[in-house]
Amino acid sequence: MSGWEFFYKSKEINLRLWCIADLRRLFCDRASVMVGSNEQREMQRVAVITGANKGIGLEIARQLALHGVTVVLTARDEKRGAGAVESLRGSHQIPNVVFHQLDVRDESSVGALAEFVRTQFGKLDILVNNAGASGMPADVEGLKSLGIDPESWLSGKATNLVQGVLRQTYDGAVTCFDTNYYGCKRVTEALLPLLELSTSGARIVNVSSLRSELRVKASFLTPLAAQTDSALHGRGCHIREELSDIDNLTEEKIEGLLRRFLEDLKEGRLEANGWPMMLPSYSVSKTVVNAYTRVLARMHPSMLINCVHPGYVKTDINWNTGVITTEEGAKGPVMLALLPADGPTGCYFDQTTKAEF
Repeated sequence: MSGWEFFYKSKEINLRLWCIADLRRLFCDRASVMVGSNEQREMQRVAVITGANKGIGLEIARQLALHGVTVVLTARDEKRGAGAVESLRGSHQIPNVVFHQLDVRDESSVGALAEFVRTQFGKLDILVNNAGASGMPADVEGLKSLGIDPESWLSGKATNLVQGVLRQTYDGAVTCFDTNYYGCKRVTEALLPLLELSTSGARIVNVSSLRSELRVKASFLTPLAAQTDSALHGRGCHIREELSDIDNLTEEKIEGLLRRFLEDLKEGRLEANGWPMMLPSYSVSKTVVNAYTRVLARMHPSMLINCVHPGYVKTDINWNTGVITTEEGAKGPVMLALLPADGPTGCYFDQTTKAEF
């Protein structure tokens, strides 16, 4: 090899090394990968938040990061998720946030997230299942024009009013269930081995909704079910009884209930069989998320596993009809993510207050 050939070969190798070094620096800067001794890594808490590129999820990420937690912010859309991390790292000066793409409906995407957490951190301390879908196409302008007050919206009194602007479709229900319940389950199961390695005690927080509360389900019943004793004490009542029987509650029973809902939806029997008609698939999906939370807590007593209604927050999932800020809405999930070792498990919270399921 001539001197010039050696020079250009060496220059090419050095250029490649510089590029690799730059990529590593960029990755480490974006990902906030923990460095230091094994002891330091073990002491550092790590959280995964799903659906965190905007709304409550983004605010949960911000608040947890401000508590010193290293946050893995996830989102289905890579550009939006990366942009959310950049906003936290830039304008908010929060360095301990990393983005990883996640589609909770895609097994391979969930698996890739689990592998990322395993290789980068070796464990997981906090999982916040926040990703959600309403399951209903909406005439947003028509909805706004109705001027529904928060009390009517939350109590279910607006059920009849919204039927013309919110339409429950079968495909929408499938998407809703696959995101809100099966997506939550998919991510949780993939990350459970890493949560079991937590040295500070694992926390799982499932973001739920007021629509999930069994104690108020009667107010969500349709006029037909509310006025007819046989309907009221029929399937609608049986649904509440099944999900309230915590000792005998299983994932199989939960998923059987979802299949029954889809059958009734396809056959046009939702109203006759006592299902809630105010956001039907969304209400049912959040009800079963609460049930799944109780099943998980029973199966994993060493972890603190709870679900929480964040409040009627103004976000895209309710077409911005909510009345409280994301900062307020994030308080409950963050509180549960940071529970002390003697904190509650298998419970439902209305914002920061423990409530009945």
